Amino acid sequence: MKLLPLLALCLTVIGTVCMARSPYQAVLQHSRIRGRQQGPNVCAMQKILGTEKKYFTNCKQWYHRKICGKPTVISYECCPGYEKIPGERGCPAALPLVNIFNTLGAVGATTTQMYSERAMLKEEIEGPGSFTFFAPSNEAWDALPAEILDALVSNVNIELLNALHYHMVNRRLTSEELKHGSSFTSMYQDFHVHIHHYSNGIVTVNCARLIKPDQHATNGIVHVVDRVITAVSNNVHSIIDMDEDLETLRTAIAAAGLTSLLESDGQYTLFATAIAAAGLTSLLESDGQYTLFAPTNEAFEKIPRETLNRILGDPVALRDMLNYHILKHMQCAESIVSGTAMETLQGTVLEVGCDGSEMTLNGKAIITQKDQLGINGVVHYIKELLIPDSAKTLMELTEDSSVTTATKLFVDAGLSTHLMGSEALTMLAPLDNAFKGSLTMTPEIKKLMTNHILKDRLSSKSLYHGQELETLGGIKLRVFVYRNNLCIENACIAAHDKTGRFATMFTMDKVLTPPMGTIMDVLKAGDQFSLLVGAIQKAGMTELLNQQGALTFFAPTNEAFNALPQPELNKLMRNPQELASALKLHLGEGLLVSGGVGSHTRVKPLQGEKLELGVRNYTVYVNKVPVVDADLMATNGVVHAVNKIIKPLTPKVDREQADGPAAPLRMAAASRFDSKSFRNEDLFQKVIKSRSSRTMTRNK
Repeated sequence: MKLLPLLALCLTVIGTVCMARSPYQAVLQHSRIRGRQQGPNVCAMQKILGTEKKYFTNCKQWYHRKICGKPTVISYECCPGYEKIPGERGCPAALPLVNIFNTLGAVGATTTQMYSERAMLKEEIEGPGSFTFFAPSNEAWDALPAEILDALVSNVNIELLNALHYHMVNRRLTSEELKHGSSFTSMYQDFHVHIHHYSNGIVTVNCARLIKPDQHATNGIVHVVDRVITAVSNNVHSIIDMDEDLETLRTAIAAAGLTSLLESDGQYTLFATAIAAAGLTSLLESDGQYTLFAPTNEAFEKIPRETLNRILGDPVALRDMLNYHILKHMQCAESIVSGTAMETLQGTVLEVGCDGSEMTLNGKAIITQKDQLGINGVVHYIKELLIPDSAKTLMELTEDSSVTTATKLFVDAGLSTHLMGSEALTMLAPLDNAFKGSLTMTPEIKKLMTNHILKDRLSSKSLYHGQELETLGGIKLRVFVYRNNLCIENACIAAHDKTGRFATMFTMDKVLTPPMGTIMDVLKAGDQFSLLVGAIQKAGMTELLNQQGALTFFAPTNEAFNALPQPELNKLMRNPQELASALKLHLGEGLLVSGGVGSHTRVKPLQGEKLELGVRNYTVYVNKVPVVDADLMATNGVVHAVNKIIKPLTPKVDREQADGPAAPLRMAAASRFDSKSFRNEDLFQKVIKSRSSRTMTRNK
């Protein structure tokens, strides 16, 4: 029964918000619902600790109690248009409807009220008409640079009056009428003010946030804003053209074509000319609503000359890099209250967020100046150049990824030219935790790393089950598609593709171990399977395990056979038919690597009804028997070692089998890699000398 009030509240919130006519109205109504226990017309506000910034609250912010990653406290205030009455709960009284001049005082915008009187604007906003006044708060005036404020108040009849007129529109505009992307003619020389009404309920005018919207007056309406706004007459291109800190971009706009690019010696001129060649000039002059993250001179200086020259010489990479700095829409800093993925002109996304008062890109506070507004967008200055994956080489793709160990091995193996060149390749890069111990480059490791680079550029989305992929080392790797994983041999893809300029990187959860022979070869090469090899021969199954196919063998080790009572073992070994039946229960149809096992995975054995598999604590279990050594790859299947003979499950056990959560697998022997595991020459020779090794292909 305790859930009923909560359910009722949720339904009320959902129903009320759905009826809201605009995003701002939605958050306002949510704030009303959260504040109604304090009395009528009370709104819950969230204030960022240590600041005076307050926000109407939405569901996410209410439960997280954070804005821009900083904790908030809840305060309760009168909703717009209402006031308290001493001795009564909440805010039961509507504010008296007075003219705009008096409304400025009633809503706390007393500095704007004072300057309106000084500039001889009082008579106009007390008289007849219908105006909208975007009134700066007292704090907004205090934050204005002293030299600008002095220039305004020293010439109240012209400069101050013009500035105030720019904050006014000669018609009444409620928050509902302030549509996203709209603009309205101000009362100063017909310059426009630019409105953005974001989906999170924040409304801005020239990137100033409306902090007290919809304060009605007899002759119009007042919206209190958090900064003094200035007239906008330039496009984004002109903003760049006038700022010395954007010298590189300004030079780019004025630069000529590719001829100058090839003749230029200076780093900045080189880059600038390339930008002009890429067509950025026309974009920044065109109509639209863009957000440009403009790299400063400092940002360009941080780029290695070699990297810069490579991008400059590649028009495709250059275009991608430039477009990665531009959002398809206009995003003012004050509209950001949490990290949000936003699409760029390049086609991928940037995470635009905030950390306290800092605006962030991909989690980094690299924005040095915010909200330089133009008529076709907004410019935010950044101190680091943004290079998308699509403009990077394979070597550059590995940076800031958890594949440092693999990268070093690729370099030590002499594969740097492939990682830094323009070949169409796919690199299979194991995660750092797939390796252990100190690694010294050997011929075996060099060959192994060569087989971690595929000859073609691939996308994981284009891979299919049974596909064969050729490596630089000349061998073929198989693709296995499972419900929970996409694997290449024993290793599964652990992260999204990183697609570079010419090549792609797949991040793998394990080091790949290409097959060295048939299942029978693998068993003969392992001393722990000597009893099993003898049992297979007695049961007449050697040909089965040598022929082409796809089998999964849960192979009993010597320990598993030795654990059987001696009479039972003797009986089993004397009866080839019974022995074959027992072994076929360990053989599953199809090839299943450990990464393809999830909760309640079933495999059809060659003998018996089914094998039940599951994962608990990163260990695979088959019919409740743990796999002790997984993913021994063979040309016709895979071997998983078990230290116990597998028995059919009883119905009750069957239901309880594999009850653990699915998890990424990292078997100790199969997923960890060290140099010793690829220097076991004795093991390799045993495979070579085995009778069935004729099916194995060696690449020389």
